Amino acid sequence: MKLIRYGQPGSIKTGVIIDDVQYDTSGFGEDYNEQFFENDGLARLSQYVQDNKSSLGKISDEERLDSPVARPSKILCIGLNYADHAKETGATVPTEPVIFMKSSTSLSGPNDNIVIPRGSEKTDWEVELAIVIGKKASYVEEAEAMDYVAGYVLHNDVSERAFQLERGGTWDKGKGCDTFAPLGPFLATKDEIADPDNLRLWLKVNGQTMQDGTTANFIFKLPHVISYVSQFMTLLPGDVISTGTPAGVGMGFNPSVYLKPGDVIELGIDGLGTSSQTCVAWSK
Repeated sequence: MKLIRYGQPGSIKTGVIIDDVQYDTSGFGEDYNEQFFENDGLARLSQYVQDNKSSLGKISDEERLDSPVARPSKILCIGLNYADHAKETGATVPTEPVIFMKSSTSLSGPNDNIVIPRGSEKTDWEVELAIVIGKKASYVEEAEAMDYVAGYVLHNDVSERAFQLERGGTWDKGKGCDTFAPLGPFLATKDEIADPDNLRLWLKVNGQTMQDGTTANFIFKLPHVISYVSQFMTLLPGDVISTGTPAGVGMGFNPSVYLKPGDVIELGIDGLGTSSQTCVAWSK
């Protein structure tokens, strides 16, 4: 299945995509949140869609898409998980996964504007494959890790490099600004993606290709990432783990290239659709 959430903030509804057509599932009566995933929501939703397919209302393509996952308890990210990206940023290739967090308030729809923060001069882009956790996970064995995956989603891990690297402390302050986690357009359940370790991912800025990589180049594969993270914190249903970005970020160019108001970012991953964000200046 492909799950979507749509509408304006404060009045979000749920839906699914069937044969490239968007259908409303508001009658199912649940949001795609922690409780939904925890209580076998995917199986129940699948049955609901099967039972009601002929009567599901179509959703206009003009509707705004929200994040396909309601605000998760955690948005976790794996840094430097592609050797070419580590090299371009001058970082040492890690011997263990680098973990950082994005605030839940950074979550936004796949085609919403990216707000360049007040005082920012180094806002950057990062196309990433994100995992959505399907059930509570703690001290998970690597051999069983993929059993905890509900599905996959496209993510732009927007980053303010000065906040991240020049302001002291951890990376989080450059990662969690408002609108810095556009997610979607849809969540593809695990069965929709045959091989998540062999997906092309790409990103363009103003029509120019900046990133064009493959998840085949992960340093740490998905089972290892899930198992590793679960050694340090309990993963809850609906939590998101973003798995790193390939080479081609703005910081990696010489001279570096950063986003400015009016810039348009387009990105996509095989089987997970595309998204587009326009950059705007912060205002009160």
